[in-house]
Amino acid sequence: MSIAVIGSNNTDLITYITRMPVEGETIEAPDFEIGFGGKGSNQAVAAARLGTEVVMVTCVGDDSFGQAYIENYRANGIDTAYVKQVPGTSGVAPIFVDPESHNRIIIVKGANNGLSPEDVEAAAEAVASTSLIVCQLEIRLETVAAAIGLGERLGVPVLLNPAPASRELDLELAAKCTYVMPNETELELLTGMPTSTDEEVRAAAHRLLESGCPNVIVTLGARGVLWLSAEGDDVRLDQFPARAVDTTGAGDAFIGCFAHCLSEGFEVGEGLRLANAYAARSVTARGTQKSYPGAAEFRAWLLERDAALAESAMKRDW
Repeated sequence: MSIAVIGSNNTDLITYITRMPVEGETIEAPDFEIGFGGKGSNQAVAAARLGTEVVMVTCVGDDSFGQAYIENYRANGIDTAYVKQVPGTSGVAPIFVDPESHNRIIIVKGANNGLSPEDVEAAAEAVASTSLIVCQLEIRLETVAAAIGLGERLGVPVLLNPAPASRELDLELAAKCTYVMPNETELELLTGMPTSTDEEVRAAAHRLLESGCPNVIVTLGARGVLWLSAEGDDVRLDQFPARAVDTTGAGDAFIGCFAHCLSEGFEVGEGLRLANAYAARSVTARGTQKSYPGAAEFRAWLLERDAALAESAMKRDW
């Protein structure tokens, strides 16, 4: 089956630093990379590398970054029929990664702001043939709302990753999605409830369930993942063990793999376990999309660490 990703693209400008400079200070950094990023595109590439057919609905600028991104989609087998190109600059994301692999990210949306509800509607025929719509918040909220509305109209489930955190997103819109996948900060903004402890996270997730969302999946960083559903599922997964080199894009790797699993008919719990492992594999290499393995590479890595989980993936012809 295929999925539609309606979201962002950014060119990542990654600087590996020994420490953050203080105000007015200039420091020298040991390394720098340019890569492909943006939450929507990261999730699309992760799913595509695992074997999912992906329709990408996004907007790039008419600069060199935009053209390079279109070529990147094609290199990953992603359908670019609904990649819109407009005058101006493409989205960029300066990223700073410290020696502990923690990152700080600044997003300049650029052409991403050009993606409109009309562009979503123009892709309706292609979206209708997919099994899942994946959205984030790096594009205009009205465009996200149009994507969610399109899913409702077509009967296609919607997975919403409400990131970056936004006070503009309300519970009513989020509740229309089949899967809402925030981190603690995003969950707090969405519900208006504290999320400092595990108990508070659970209470906030239940608030989202009560609003009408069938599945709430909260990514907790080093503390793992929590899934609660309206049907009574309550699953907590510890973080899959891996030596982190660069955590940039790990959350998107998780969502991309999970979207792939849903499109392949995996049960939610099984898909989350595989996504948890896939995200762990992604942090063992530098960069964003370039750290996302294909299916064969991921299987080989997973076989050495959790043979039973790897076998469950192979039963579905990964």
